Amino acid sequence: MTIEDTLSKILAPLNLGAWEYHPVVGSTNDRALAWAADGAPDWSLVLADTQTAGRGRGARHWVTRAGTALAMSLVLRPSTEEVTHFSRFTALAALAVIQAVESLDLTAQIKWPNDILLNQKKVGGVLVEADWKGASAESLVVGMGVNIPPDAVPSPENLRYPATSVGDAAGHSVDRWMLLGDILRAMRAFRATLLEDTFVRHWNAHLAFREQWILFSSEGHHQQRMKILSVDTEGRLILQQLDGNIVNMVSGEILMAYN
Repeated sequence: MTIEDTLSKILAPLNLGAWEYHPVVGSTNDRALAWAADGAPDWSLVLADTQTAGRGRGARHWVTRAGTALAMSLVLRPSTEEVTHFSRFTALAALAVIQAVESLDLTAQIKWPNDILLNQKKVGGVLVEADWKGASAESLVVGMGVNIPPDAVPSPENLRYPATSVGDAAGHSVDRWMLLGDILRAMRAFRATLLEDTFVRHWNAHLAFREQWILFSSEGHHQQRMKILSVDTEGRLILQQLDGNIVNMVSGEILMAYN
């Protein structure tokens, strides 16, 4: 059975707008953005076995070697109300991965703003991009990369943050296409609650390092020790400084956590 045959069987019940699979592609997000501009419907999916120009937040390179990872991007057509909560779409994808790996008895978390952790190591990342027309987004592209077998993890010298794979954490091989189906089903369920307070509560329940002191790098690469309290309804990270002041961050990076 070919990969396309396997995907057809898994994706058929999910009622996607459309889907396409590429043995090799530059970037699934770039392909999905182009497809969206050509009119791809809501829930159109781009999958690739290999990415030669995959990227993460801040134009960082995301390594995707053949047969090792889930490399995918979804075209979504958000409602006017959904666009007002643009920041939640990153959590939408991350929470879907978290729920999907629960079937493997794994507990994952969201490392704000867009990383997915297993055993405090990065297993995946999310990149959301939009086609803006003024204050309105004609379409969103939600890109995801998830390490599946152990050989998906780059060598340590190429890592900014410790990494792992689903297979490593589970202790056995994992079918990436079956996991894909679970992720997409979870995304549909979470999207139905995207505008509700319960969505933010779920986000906070899976927020990595909550109530822990971390080293945070903010704009201009200013680093300081702060405690993570929560994310707010706009997806901002609420932090406590050493002097007790509370600050809300819209951008930045968690460099490390203190025991």
